[in-house]
Amino acid sequence: MTEPAPTLTPLAGGHSGRTFLGEVAGDRAVVRLYPPGDPRGPVAPEVDQAVLHLVRGLLPVPEVLDVRREQAEHGQPGLLVTSWMPGERGDLVLPGLDDAGLRRLGASMGRTAAVLAGIPMLRPGPFVDAELRLGTFPEADLAAWVESRLTTWSGIDRARLAAVADRAQGLLDLERRACLVHSDLNPKNVLVGPTSLEVSAVLDWEFAHAGHPWTDLGNLLRFERHPTYVDAILEAWTARHGRRADLLLDGARAADLWALVDLAARAGENPVADRADELLRAVAGTGDLHAWPFAG
Repeated sequence: MTEPAPTLTPLAGGHSGRTFLGEVAGDRAVVRLYPPGDPRGPVAPEVDQAVLHLVRGLLPVPEVLDVRREQAEHGQPGLLVTSWMPGERGDLVLPGLDDAGLRRLGASMGRTAAVLAGIPMLRPGPFVDAELRLGTFPEADLAAWVESRLTTWSGIDRARLAAVADRAQGLLDLERRACLVHSDLNPKNVLVGPTSLEVSAVLDWEFAHAGHPWTDLGNLLRFERHPTYVDAILEAWTARHGRRADLLLDGARAADLWALVDLAARAGENPVADRADELLRAVAGTGDLHAWPFAG
């Protein structure tokens, strides 16, 4: 009897277009492709496999079923195949929630960020191989990062943001510990139970690195600013790690400047980068880390 041919269906979410739902005879798996030219090099699938192995049992993540490096000479991309996980994407669930739902989802997301902040690393840096050895980031100071990345901004706007970044760096220097950072932790990259609103899977680890304990919190609170949701996230995080919620929110906004600057440097490439650019310009113009230029 002939085996049914496998099917690959692109999964919605993100901008890479490299993740697919694979199905053979009713069995489902998720396939992520790593074409030649991936900025992390041919080892990228193995790094992602190692990160998933590191967090498995601490957070709900898929099981790795297969991993392969790219074979550029044969035109074959790298490959990571993981188990399919149940749940609904958080960004599709979030808009329909009432205050009670926002509180439940926020608490679950806050606990997820808190777990990550509790996984220690020796120092900040990108993962460079399957042993999760650490490289070095190009800039160690936020103000210098602003100057090096936002080259299309006017000198005045860049100087204004650099002044904010200098103050933000002072906040970040209060916490010298390094931890595992997902680096793209937001409702789009988690699955949740449609009724429980508990996180059932944390996905898309390709930006994971060793970094600041407030980084994932900053990403999580970047564009989702409903007070009930924000308060629930902060309460869940502080329940595990301590610190006053208002000071933690300041620190989260400071930590998120690293990612916002990197995104804003690519304004015009996708809607998220455009929104980051608009948000950063509001921060630069007001001098306020909590500036919010959007309606609602």
